[in-house]
Formats: sequence, C-alpha cells, structure tokens
Amino acid sequence: MSALAELTQMVEPALRAHAVSDPPEGEWEARLPEPRALVVEAVYEGFLLHYREPRAFDGMDGDLRLLAGDALYALGLERLAQAGDLEAIAALTELISACARAEAEGQQREVPALWEATVENLARFPHEHSGS
Repeated sequence: MSALAELTQMVEPALRAHAVSDPPEGEWEARLPEPRALVVEAVYEGFLLHYREPRAFDGMDGDLRLLAGDALYALGLERLAQAGDLEAIAALTELISACARAEAEGQQREVPALWEATVENLARFPHEHSGS
C-alpha cells in the first residue's frame, strides 16, 4: 500500500470522505524509511492542500483544505514524536516554516529545492531507534 493510500485511511472520517479512490505513490516515499516516508508524504500533502493541488484528496472548499492541511501536518509530526525522531521533527517544522515564508514572499520557485534538500537530509541520516 502506498503511503498516500495509508494516509487516507488514517485521517478523520470528515477528511476521509474527500479521499480519492486510488491515490498515486507518494513523491518521496521510495527514498525514506518508515515512519519517515509516511510522515513526509503527510506533511507534503498538507503543504499541497495549503498551496497547490493535493494528490490524495479532492472536493474540499478553501477553508476545509486549510484545516485538512493543518491536520496532516499535525498527524505527521505526532507520528514522529511517537517514534522519538526529534531530528526529523526539527527538519520538517523548519521546512513547513520555510515553505510558508517562500509562498508569502512570492518565492514559490524556491519550494521544490527546500523539499529536495530536506528529503535528502532525512534519507542520508536515518533515525536510529534505540528500542527503549
């Protein structure tokens, strides 16, 4: 099951009603270990709901898209917190902030490079779970 398909099953029922029937594979999931793969796809889908066209959800008005995007940011970061992956939390919160800043300043062309650098960093330095 793709990360996006899994994500559509994890969201609240109100959002699940807007899930597309067959979401594509995620943009980044093949490059990252779990739970980072699912989390990055959740955060990216949240970004898309805020600023672009989402891949896994459809038929939402602007207000619901903003709320859904926030919910996906929170879902992803919560999952990392449960795994104790503080490095990824820091990287993704900085990414969310940097993308919002780029969008607000009309620098949308910078956004893909921000995502690429963050995913590359998360792939290069995987979280080592201590097992405790």
